[in-house]
Amino acid sequence: MLNESAEASPPRLLWEQHCCLPLERNAPVGELARYLRRGGSYTSVNVGYAPHSGEFVDGLLAAWRERIAGDDRFRLVAKVAEVDAAVRADQIAVAFDLEDSGPLEGRLERVQHYYDLGVRTLLPSYNNRNAAGGGCLDAVDEGLTAYGRALVREMNAVGMVVDGSHCGARTGLDLSESTERPMVYSHSCMRGLWGHPRNITDDQAKACAETGGVVGITGVGIFLGPNDASLDALVRHIDYAVELVGPEHVGVSTDYPFDHDDFNALLAESPELFPECYTRWGAIEFMPPETLLTVEDALLARGYPDDAVTAILGGNFHRVASAVWR
Repeated sequence: MLNESAEASPPRLLWEQHCCLPLERNAPVGELARYLRRGGSYTSVNVGYAPHSGEFVDGLLAAWRERIAGDDRFRLVAKVAEVDAAVRADQIAVAFDLEDSGPLEGRLERVQHYYDLGVRTLLPSYNNRNAAGGGCLDAVDEGLTAYGRALVREMNAVGMVVDGSHCGARTGLDLSESTERPMVYSHSCMRGLWGHPRNITDDQAKACAETGGVVGITGVGIFLGPNDASLDALVRHIDYAVELVGPEHVGVSTDYPFDHDDFNALLAESPELFPECYTRWGAIEFMPPETLLTVEDALLARGYPDDAVTAILGGNFHRVASAVWR
């Protein structure tokens, strides 16, 4: 139930910058309807990460695009104006993201290929070093490679948002230095508040903000605290980020996996990607869409001004998309 202050305000867009359907062609895309809300929603759905080939991602996108386009609750979007149109039509705007540059298979022209298929955000490296740069779990992060810098230039030219989540701290700072357009940390929490290696440093957040970018606070329990996926934990990280870089550079992004039981099973099977800092608390807790929908009221109750709530809930990511998408 919206409080009186929220009822008196114009509806606010919710921009979910990263969530995860099961990475299989018959994934239950209808689960995205859990983001339906007053004010409209945008969701970015992950279509692959480090283990996946370009062929795998292409097949996934073909299957999902067809099924999403056939469901009148959703609208596949290529332009920001189409996001706005979906909101006016009470639909959920849907686009995609890639959590690793591996599916490009070293071919920079595939940035345009995936952009044409609706991928609007890409991060160079997932947890560990690859051809583009270092990961957050590397003992030493040597930063972006020459290929990584060329990738950033290509993404800027094509209109794809550069994402530093899962990258190492040095690589993330190099991304901020290299990009000519706003970048994001699509789904990352604050290391100054909770010292997990997947969280970003104050310097990373400040450098991102200097590009005009946004830090998307994520709803993963082990990144928010000792496996605490509560609304209070999320808001604590929002508070910290807002104090550091201002409300105009903070957003929300849950990283919610709709197959969370299967994902937790995968953790135990893939120690090379998910070491002890992921598994020490047992099954990871995730913030579901239903809890994310309550963030607006929580921020208002905490005394955030209306314009700051509008920005954090979705306005800031919308602004980045307006500045970057072609």
